[in-house]
Amino acid sequence: MRKPAAAKPAKKARNGKKATAKPAEPAMDVAVGRRIRDLRRVRQFSLETVAARTELSIGFLSQIERGLSSPSLRVLAMLSDVLGVGIAALFGASPSADSASDQVVTRGLHRPELKLWRTGVSKQLLSPANADNKLNLFLVHLEPGGSTGDELYTHDGEEAGLVLEGEMMLTVDSETWSLKTGDSFRFASRRPHRFSNPAQDAKAVVLWVNCVTGAG
Repeated sequence: MRKPAAAKPAKKARNGKKATAKPAEPAMDVAVGRRIRDLRRVRQFSLETVAARTELSIGFLSQIERGLSSPSLRVLAMLSDVLGVGIAALFGASPSADSASDQVVTRGLHRPELKLWRTGVSKQLLSPANADNKLNLFLVHLEPGGSTGDELYTHDGEEAGLVLEGEMMLTVDSETWSLKTGDSFRFASRRPHRFSNPAQDAKAVVLWVNCVTGAG
């Protein structure tokens, strides 16, 4: 009769182990969510207001702000539009006050990074972090199969880029191009667009420029 009794604690231990092994929400999601919440509060927007302007649900927005949901680049673009900032402002990095040169130079070892881990897209901010910046330079990494999603999206500004490594599929309006190393592009961000890495075994790296025309 003691065998079943001994088995119960063993089951408890397994359950406890499983709970411990469960990964916590990525710190990046928490940091981005906090930044979005802070910007929303500074602008005195309610969740209801942001939901109405983005057509996203209040529940989903609340999850993003609490770091419980990892937003796509399309969602971040919509949110930054409503908040009147460029996507760079969502990185949550603030320039150092050590010297004036920090406003001009960004050191390679100190690039803020935004990892959209669920979609295989990450963006390193190459220009100094400042919510008021109109022009921002990024190094975009697309993991094999990484994508902004099937849905086309729009936001304020203009963008341009140069493929440094690998291949990228770029759709603007109803046309799609395959861009390879050395190919470049430019388009108004109000035109519906999306992009992806079609390769299943190689990463794509793109030098990307975003110019916000209506923020601030």
